[in-house]
Amino acid sequence: MLLELFQLSQRSLTRQKGIPRRTLVPFNTFATIANDGKTRIVAATILNRAPILTPTLEPFEEAYYDYQARLARAISTPLPTDAYFKPGSLLERRYALEERQREKAAFGQDFTPTIGLSVEETDKSGGKSLADQLEEEASLEEKPMPRRHRADEENDVKSLDRAGERNLYLLVKKPRKTNAWQFPQGGIEREEALHQAALRELKEECGPNMDVWIVGRQPVGHYGYAYPKDGKIENFDSAKVYFFKGHILAGQCKPDGKEITDFAWLTKQEIQKYVEPHYWEAVKDMLSDS
Repeated sequence: MLLELFQLSQRSLTRQKGIPRRTLVPFNTFATIANDGKTRIVAATILNRAPILTPTLEPFEEAYYDYQARLARAISTPLPTDAYFKPGSLLERRYALEERQREKAAFGQDFTPTIGLSVEETDKSGGKSLADQLEEEASLEEKPMPRRHRADEENDVKSLDRAGERNLYLLVKKPRKTNAWQFPQGGIEREEALHQAALRELKEECGPNMDVWIVGRQPVGHYGYAYPKDGKIENFDSAKVYFFKGHILAGQCKPDGKEITDFAWLTKQEIQKYVEPHYWEAVKDMLSDS
């Protein structure tokens, strides 16, 4: 059996030696215009700021997590307080009161505590009760910030702190009357790849103060359109835009005010109000609904 396998392997190697080697045909992977010579190739960046807050729970989700918390407390083994606290000590009463508050938060105010430790309402020495002390300590703790930022209240679309639960996308405005709002884009230079052109144009239009990451070297979509008769660029009749996904890691957009006059960080639904209908139909499936 081993001899037959060895002979078969030798035959296969002999056959492979007889196969002629493939010849590599060099070709140019960089192009600035389409094959028809009248369509300009353009690279654009869909720059995304990912959500910075977890989504707000729906009522059903809140009810589910509350049920799981009650179930976990119901089947958990009570802490053996005798092994951790001295009987009658302040720490024992403190733990009993905190545990009673946790159980009431889970099961309701009418729940009977499972730990039968005595909790004195007032201090024997006439000072503050333990419950008052815990309430005072809780008021001194640092409270979490509200989920709505000041930029949400002021509707500041230039702030990266707005809409913390949503994906935001950078939209820029060109100094023209029609098709003014779009994603940062521009033409390709010679010997330049598409993803390199997208990153270069993003820095030229929005400034070098952003730390961005272009996701991959292949576009996520494309969009073709014809130039108006009075708005042709270098005798091109049309353009084909290739979109690349990117993420902002730090910094902020700072346009020069000439090529780009304004910018905004918008959600998917807000973008529809800014761009033209044909542009929206081309890019809407490249954006996240959340």
